[in-house]
Amino acid sequence: MSSGIRNTEEFKRDAVAQITDRGYSVKEVAERLGVCTKSLYDWKKQFSKPDKERKQSGADSAEIRRLKAELLRVTEERDILKRATAYFAKNAQ
Repeated sequence: MSSGIRNTEEFKRDAVAQITDRGYSVKEVAERLGVCTKSLYDWKKQFSKPDKERKQSGADSAEIRRLKAELLRVTEERDILKRATAYFAKNAQ
């Protein structure tokens, strides 16, 4: 594990693919390629999700939060209507 050696982006992507796609452990890949495990973890973080997918994931999270808030509001409205129906049904008799 020599210091100061720069690896190409293709090398880094292939190393990450061995971990994510082929299921090898980080330690095993690090030993085989002669790099430190920290570098592999950094590369994995950098290359595991494409930018487009990362942006889509953020948009999905925002949509999920919006939908959860709407569901909560609609559920509360339903509960209010149920109580009102029960109240008026009770008083109508």
